Amino acid sequence: MVLPDGRIECRLCPRFCKLNEGQRGFCFVRQRVDDRIVLTTYGRSSGFCVDPIEKKPLNHFLPGTSVLSFGTAGCNLGCRFCQNWDISKAREWDKLADAASPEQIALAAQRLGCRSVAFTYNDPVIFAEYAIDVAQACREREIKAVAVTAGYITDDARPEFYQHMDAANVDLKAFTDAFYHRLCFAQLGPVLDTLKYLRCETNVWFEVTTLLIPGENDSDAELHRASEWFAENLGTDVPWHFTAFHPDFKMLDKTHTPTATLTRAREIARSKGLHYVYTGNVHDSKGGSTWCPGCGERLIERDWYELGEWNLEDGKCRSCGHAIPGRFEEQAGKWGARRLPVKLAASMV
Repeated sequence: MVLPDGRIECRLCPRFCKLNEGQRGFCFVRQRVDDRIVLTTYGRSSGFCVDPIEKKPLNHFLPGTSVLSFGTAGCNLGCRFCQNWDISKAREWDKLADAASPEQIALAAQRLGCRSVAFTYNDPVIFAEYAIDVAQACREREIKAVAVTAGYITDDARPEFYQHMDAANVDLKAFTDAFYHRLCFAQLGPVLDTLKYLRCETNVWFEVTTLLIPGENDSDAELHRASEWFAENLGTDVPWHFTAFHPDFKMLDKTHTPTATLTRAREIARSKGLHYVYTGNVHDSKGGSTWCPGCGERLIERDWYELGEWNLEDGKCRSCGHAIPGRFEEQAGKWGARRLPVKLAASMV
């Protein structure tokens, strides 16, 4: 959008960066060139890796399968606790060592046996054009597209972006505006709007993640409020992952999140009627497994990213027949916990 003073306003994320010629937005990768905004990182990646889909984390989307993961550089949030800061905060182009067209990525995923491709490490909203083109190339080969995102996107941009996604994991970083302002340089409202949009306006399978930081977003009061909003607006069947923080980037003064904190958060969420609440980044088989809300049977056993017991049949509990929401196949995949960095050129051989 061209403003009266001649600047161009970027309408992709709620920052609405207003750019003069040559200027870059907050994300650093979107730049005004002449009378348009261009994505300077199109076709370039910070690296490719084959991961378990559970690492995204997605527990109800093709469990046990592998996903080809990649990101670019930059981010439209400024989280002081960023766990991927070397990528998301990168401004050196040597971080973008791998070049690949959308067709090359889709073909590589196919040859590597990946059921999906994930846009992750940094937020795909800022490289939306590239992510959409990759998703379209993947769809032609029956490979799914997964967005791992903070959900910080405008009302105008949401429909086009998510119509190309099959699944998403959205970070709900906290449930107060104060947290988002102080530690992310952002706002809570647009994230809640994204979650409601996904629930009410799309068929995208999505799950939610909250990184619990000691003393910042882990109080009982905040967790109760967040859980009540979650149940009322997203329903009781959307999976929610509480994951452990480790000191990183500009937040080195905090301690690791105790497992007891994650368990407490899980219990609070479950007390509001939420059926699928998980703990992550810790060794907690109970909190990482999927349990039937009908009869209490363990449906999918997880030990970190390794799957064990499988008690689903046609997407239902074998014991009581309760239908489990998600995208399930008859049997779990067998990828396990492996992490396999790949060079795209090598994977094309």
